[in-house]
Amino acid sequence: MIPRVNRFWGIVVIVLTLLGILLSVNQLFYLKLFGFNPIKPAYLYLLISAFMPLAFIFHPFKKKSEPQKVQWYDVVLIVISFSIPLYMAINSQKIIYEGWEYASPTIATILSIVFWVVLLEALRRVAGLPIMLISGTFSLYPLLAGAVPIGFLSGQSFDFVTTARKHVMSESSIIGIPFDTVGALLIGFMLFGVVLTASGAGDFFFNLAQSIFGRFRGGPAKVAIISSAFFGMLSGSAISNTITTGAMTIPSMKKAGYPPHYAGAIEATASTGGTITPPIMGSAAFIMASFIGVPYFEIALAAAIPAVLYFFALMIQADGYAAKNNLQGIPKAQLPSLKNTLKSGWLYLFALVLLTYLLVVMRNEGQAPFYVSLLLLVLAMFKKETRFNKEKLYNLAVESGRILADLTCLIAGIGFIVGALSITGVSFSFARELVTVAGDNMFLILVAGAITSFILGMGMTVSAVYIFLAVVMAPALVQIGIDPVAAHLFVLYWATVSYITPPVALASFAAAGIAKANAMKTGFTSVRLGIVTFVVPFIIVYEPALIGRGSAFDILWVVGTAIIGVFVLSSALEGYLIGAGEVRSTAIRMVLILTSLAVIAPFLISSLIGIGVLAVLFFVIRLANKNTISSEKLVV
Repeated sequence: MIPRVNRFWGIVVIVLTLLGILLSVNQLFYLKLFGFNPIKPAYLYLLISAFMPLAFIFHPFKKKSEPQKVQWYDVVLIVISFSIPLYMAINSQKIIYEGWEYASPTIATILSIVFWVVLLEALRRVAGLPIMLISGTFSLYPLLAGAVPIGFLSGQSFDFVTTARKHVMSESSIIGIPFDTVGALLIGFMLFGVVLTASGAGDFFFNLAQSIFGRFRGGPAKVAIISSAFFGMLSGSAISNTITTGAMTIPSMKKAGYPPHYAGAIEATASTGGTITPPIMGSAAFIMASFIGVPYFEIALAAAIPAVLYFFALMIQADGYAAKNNLQGIPKAQLPSLKNTLKSGWLYLFALVLLTYLLVVMRNEGQAPFYVSLLLLVLAMFKKETRFNKEKLYNLAVESGRILADLTCLIAGIGFIVGALSITGVSFSFARELVTVAGDNMFLILVAGAITSFILGMGMTVSAVYIFLAVVMAPALVQIGIDPVAAHLFVLYWATVSYITPPVALASFAAAGIAKANAMKTGFTSVRLGIVTFVVPFIIVYEPALIGRGSAFDILWVVGTAIIGVFVLSSALEGYLIGAGEVRSTAIRMVLILTSLAVIAPFLISSLIGIGVLAVLFFVIRLANKNTISSEKLVV
């Protein structure tokens, strides 16, 4: 129970949440309930009207003081955030046909200015002061775009009133492509994630991972990796995933013998990987589908192999550490039965399989999560352990409202960035100028994109970073011939890097707090464990076959060399090569790292040479370990 949400405000939350979900269902299923069939802008305004007020119920003005009840000024903001979008929805046809973004009635102009300020306050409460300042600063950019001396940042200027109108009443800013994705896709998928979690899926996936991987060496770490991958792909949030699953997995890893910083790093890295793992991934993946103009399932399919490589690298390193330090698995008697686990939780796997089928085969993206959520709710009622009583349904509705409110305010608030760059024309010139400056050099542009993504990720969410770079950076990559999906995935992967990379490393620092470990040490260990996040984006760009772009032979060859390369890179970083033993020589580890890069490189001769060198190194390391064992026996 959230302290601010008493029964009265809980009812308000539930009513507005159900209203918003009903609006989405009516729109996406073409129901025309009571003859109601709003045009798209009206629909998006109504969603904001339903969900944005909830942000002022859930989030206090000052988080540190944590008021136990909704204050009078919160009520004022609730009324404003409900009324102004409703006014815009009612007048949406006039806004379009009469061009209100250029010249509107006085009341509409005043309301636009007020809503601009209120939305920024909602963004501050939901996402924090840094992202509000970034978005707010960008929202003012049209006021001075014409005076900026730097060519590619110079654009058309507008006065304050026109800027307010364009932000609120045009389809380029707060109800632009990002928020259109909320209305078309994200509401259903976020709802599915909440229903799945509330019905007990988190415990099921943890038990499933335990029953399959728990008995092997380093079992607790492997359980943490797999369970966090499952939970992360459902929640789409690295931070909440770390905190939720980390409370169970980190103590278990420490008990098994993993140092606190290593246990925290494994959890943080695995949780971050969940946000780039199909079928759900994070909200940025859905927005990507809208930006590129392809079905979401294409994004999910493209991200599948890179996600497997990510967790493969993490498993190899966790296993190598366990092998070097003789860390055993969990005793069989303490593990749940795989048969009983599947028997009790088959409905969760069925839900994921059904969702995947609807996405890939039926290509029913907007409606699919609603179908599966409803089915999951019905199936859960047949079992006592998963049955939803009145209290669980209440909590489900409130949690759904909280997540959808946060999502609405975040994406609508980020819309200011897209709107400012779009209405000034900067988004169109930036990519062209960037290509000119880089001299069509793909590598330079990629490095610039990686650095920019990383820096922005320190103060912004993955969705915010992606949306910004999808407007200014991805077009430059596409312009020089990079596959559009590969270009956008490159940006997305690098946007997640900051979660595990110091000096910010929010997921790593959260895990360090649970593990009671040094935060910076945990962060740098996370960087090593999550090395694939830094390497795979470049492979995706230079070898699109890794995301399914190419012939069957190309895909098999690129995936095969990527697996070998990632295996060798992970083994070198951990200092243990499966089948050969511990790699004690620093020089050999460095050679292994170079060999892995040679195998991964997009050149046939390089890959073949790398594989040949690897074969030699394998026997050298194995022989060295045999000699070491023999020497130890002689000493004994």
